[in-house]
Amino acid sequence: MAQSTAAPTPAALPVAAPLPVRAILPWAVFFGLVMLVMLYFVGAEQGAFAVFSGEGVHEWVHDGRHLLGFPCH
Repeated sequence: MAQSTAAPTPAALPVAAPLPVRAILPWAVFFGLVMLVMLYFVGAEQGAFAVFSGEGVHEWVHDGRHLLGFPCH
C-alpha cells in the first residue's frame, strides 16, 4: 500500500448571497423612527415642547441628556 504525501484539499465553502436592500429597508426605517423618538425624549422633552405634563420623562432621561451634551438646567 503506497501512502500519498500530498495534503488533502479542503472543500470549497458556498458563498452566502448578499442581503437584498428590500429585506433591510423596513427594519432600517423602523429603527430610524425609534431613534428619532428617543432623541426627542432625551433632547427636547421639557418646557414648551413637552408632550407629557410634569417632570417624569425629564427625570427618566436626565442622565442621558447630560451624557449626550444637551443643556438641561
